[in-house]
Amino acid sequence: MLEDFIISFKLKNTYRVNSIIYSIKQLPLINKILPDSLYENSGLKLLGNIVSIIIEIIGIFIGKLIYILLMIFALLGTMKTQMPDTFIHMFTFLTVCGALLNTYMFNPSKDKYYAMMIMNMDAKKYTLSNYYYSLIKVVIGFLPFTLLFGILAKLPVYICLLLPFFVVNSKVIVSAYVLLDYNRTKKARNENLPTKVLWAAVGILLLISYGLPLIGVAINYKIFLVLFLLSILIFIPSVIYINKFDKYKAMYKEILTPDNVYMKNKNNTNKIAKDTSLKQISVDKSISSDKEGFEYFHDLFVKRHKKILTESAKKTTLVLACIFVGIFVFLQINTSIKSQINEMLLVYLPYFVFIMYMINKGTVVTQAMFMNCDHSMLTYSVFRNKKMVLSLFKERLKTLIYINLLPALVIASLLVLLLYFTGGTDNFLNYIVLFVSIISMSVFFSVHYLVMYYLLQPYNVNIEMKSATYKLVQTVTYFVCYFMLQIKLPLFSFGIATVIFSILYCLVSLYLVYKYAPKTFKLRL
Repeated sequence: MLEDFIISFKLKNTYRVNSIIYSIKQLPLINKILPDSLYENSGLKLLGNIVSIIIEIIGIFIGKLIYILLMIFALLGTMKTQMPDTFIHMFTFLTVCGALLNTYMFNPSKDKYYAMMIMNMDAKKYTLSNYYYSLIKVVIGFLPFTLLFGILAKLPVYICLLLPFFVVNSKVIVSAYVLLDYNRTKKARNENLPTKVLWAAVGILLLISYGLPLIGVAINYKIFLVLFLLSILIFIPSVIYINKFDKYKAMYKEILTPDNVYMKNKNNTNKIAKDTSLKQISVDKSISSDKEGFEYFHDLFVKRHKKILTESAKKTTLVLACIFVGIFVFLQINTSIKSQINEMLLVYLPYFVFIMYMINKGTVVTQAMFMNCDHSMLTYSVFRNKKMVLSLFKERLKTLIYINLLPALVIASLLVLLLYFTGGTDNFLNYIVLFVSIISMSVFFSVHYLVMYYLLQPYNVNIEMKSATYKLVQTVTYFVCYFMLQIKLPLFSFGIATVIFSILYCLVSLYLVYKYAPKTFKLRL
C-alpha cells in the first residue's frame, strides 16, 4: 500500500507542478517573456516541486486556520451563549456538516482518474492509502488551531485535543455509510453533485450551528464528550468496513467518468451552469428594440436574458423588503430593543459592505454575458475593436448599475426609516450619509466586477476559468469585505470615507478600462 501511495503522490505532484508553471505563464507581462518550452526546464521543475511541497504543507494548515478563525472564533462574540459552549456547539455541528459534504473519498478528481482509470492502479490500495493520508492531514492541520482557539475560548485542553479526532470520526462514519449504501443500491455518490436531501440536511445543520446560539441555546463540552464517545463506537466498525470493502474499482468506474472529472475542472459546474443559463434565455421572436448600434445589440441581450439579469434582482429586492417589514413588525412588538438597534445602526455600517457584496449581481451578470454572448462574439475581430469594446462597456455598466440599484435603494431607504423609527439621530446628515453610502457601495461593486471582467477577462472559448489574477482579485475582494464584519465605526465618518473611496475607485477604474480594455478584452487560450 505504501508503494501505491508513493506512486500516486508523485502523480499528483507532477500534475500540480505543471499547473504551477501554467499559472506563472498566465501572469500579466510574464506570460509574454516565458516560452512554452518552460515545461521541459529541469531547474524550473525542481523549483515547481519545492513550491508544490510547500503548498502541500501550507494546505494542511491554512484552510483549517481560516475555517476556525472566520466561521467559528470570529463569531463567538455575536452569540448569546457562553464562549466555550458556543465554540464547541458550532464546531460540532459544522463538523457533521463538513463530513456530509466532503469525506475525501468520493471526489472525482483528475489524479484519481489518471491513477485508477488510465494507469490501472489497484483501486482499493490507491483509495485507502490516500484516504488515510487525508485523515492524518486533518488531525495535523486542525490540532494547533483547536488548541489555540479552543484555549482562547476557555475550553479544557483535553477537549481541544479531541476535536480533530471528532472530525476524523465523522468523515469515516459518513464514508462507511456511503459505501454501505453503494453496496445496497449500486449507485455511487459524487461529492460534487450533492442531492436535494443532502443540501436540506446541510441547511438544517447550519441553522442549528448558528441559529441556536443566537437565541441562547448551545451544547456544552460534556454533551460533546458523550457525542465523541458515541462516534468512537461507530468509528471502529466503520474503519473495519472501509478496509473490507472490495468494490472500489466498480464504484470509481461510475464516479470517475470523463464528464464528472472534467466538469469539476471546468470551473466546477461549467456544463451545468451553461445548460441552466441557456434554458433561461427567452426565445420570444416578438422581442425588439427601437435603439440603434451597440445600444440595440445590448438592449436585445438584456431583454432576452431578463430572467438571469433583472428578474433575479427583483426577487432579491422583494425578499429584502419582506425582511425589513418583519423587522419593523418585530420592533413594534418588542419596543425595548429599539435603542439597541439604533446604537447598532450608528456604528455597524461597515457590516453592509459585506451584505452589498453578497447581494451584488456582478458575477452572475458577467458570467451570463460571457456564456451567452462574448464567448462567441470575441472570435470576431470587429467585436474587439476599441469603439465596440468601449461603447458596449458603457451600455453594460449602465445596466449593471441599474440591476444592483434595485435592492440597494430598498436597503438604503429602509435603513434610513429604521434609524428614524428606532430613535433617530441628532445629526440630520447621518440620514443622508447612510443613504448615499449604501448607494455608493452598490455602484462600487457594479463598476468593480465589470472592470475586472474587461481588464482580466478570465475565460477561454470552452468557458474555463484561465486567469490566476482574476481568481486572486476575487479572493482578495471577498476577504476585504468579510473583514468589514469585524469593524465598528461611526456612521458619519465611515459613510463619508465610503463615498469618497467609491468615487475615486470608479474614476480610476473607468480610466483603466478606457486605456487597456481594447487590448485585454479577449478570449483566453
